[in-house]
Amino acid sequence: MGDTKKVKYAGRFGPRYGKAIRESIVEVESKQRKKHTCPKCESESVKRISTGIFFCKKCNAKFAGGAYTPNTMSGTIVKKMVRTKTFLPMLKELMEQTEKKLEPRENKEKQGSQKMEDKNQFDEG
Repeated sequence: MGDTKKVKYAGRFGPRYGKAIRESIVEVESKQRKKHTCPKCESESVKRISTGIFFCKKCNAKFAGGAYTPNTMSGTIVKKMVRTKTFLPMLKELMEQTEKKLEPRENKEKQGSQKMEDKNQFDEG
């Protein structure tokens, strides 16, 4: 195999697919292949088994995470919301917004059903 110091993990592609794609592959694969910290024992011994599944060699913990890294941005946001219990006010706002959106729809449906009844009356009479 040739010298792949510059291109690292993308060396297997040779000159194919373009420079930008190969650079992005190097970025993603370097994140996925490094050792990560375990959420249970806090040691740097977590390896990726397959897509979204990680295994700690020290404490034998197997857990799910992102496709390439055990912690994703959305996962950390949700964990922070749960820890600080800030999701409850947001949930109330969301419920209020959905109720406001549902009310006009119900009124429109009632009006639509009344119009259909009116049409049926005119057709019969």
